[in-house]
Amino acid sequence: MSQQGSVLVTGGARSGKSSFAEKLCMKRAESGMYVATAQAYDDEMQARIRIHQDRRHDSAYGWQTVEEPIALPELLDTLGETVSDAPAVVVDCLTLWLTNVLLQAEPEGTAVMEERLGPSIGRLARAVQVYPGLVILVTNEVGSGIVPEYPLGRIYRDWAGIMNQRLARVCDEVFLVTAGIPVEIKSKEYLI
Repeated sequence: MSQQGSVLVTGGARSGKSSFAEKLCMKRAESGMYVATAQAYDDEMQARIRIHQDRRHDSAYGWQTVEEPIALPELLDTLGETVSDAPAVVVDCLTLWLTNVLLQAEPEGTAVMEERLGPSIGRLARAVQVYPGLVILVTNEVGSGIVPEYPLGRIYRDWAGIMNQRLARVCDEVFLVTAGIPVEIKSKEYLI
């Protein structure tokens, strides 16, 4: 039986956040579902996905992998409703999910993109809040670098920050992973 609660794990690229999220799930639950949001459009991305798959396969933990690039809130709702003992879930990663949602709306223009992002993030936050099992969300901290040169990059950077803040508010725990070291920045006892 897995614990209940929600955890947000953030950090920079190659900080160790995915590995930490997987280990945290293995510590808190007997088995887990890994929800992958990445889409392999090229060889380099396929290689990145394979690294994550191999690490889970080598762990002997019994991960079940589900690929869901867009309908993440709906997937969490379905898992929470149809399973009496909701599985422990690791979602990796939210910033790729946000990219997928953003690019799906891009052909319709900037206004439509921005109109869709807020409600999409809101649905995800609600799904996380009501999920009856353990859910661990992995996201990237993208706002610490330079301001992107192009409008789409600035929109993405801004909405990634908004999404991370929104999810950090609703999650019970938040960890920042840097150089492979997780630092707890919000615990269950911490109130904003």
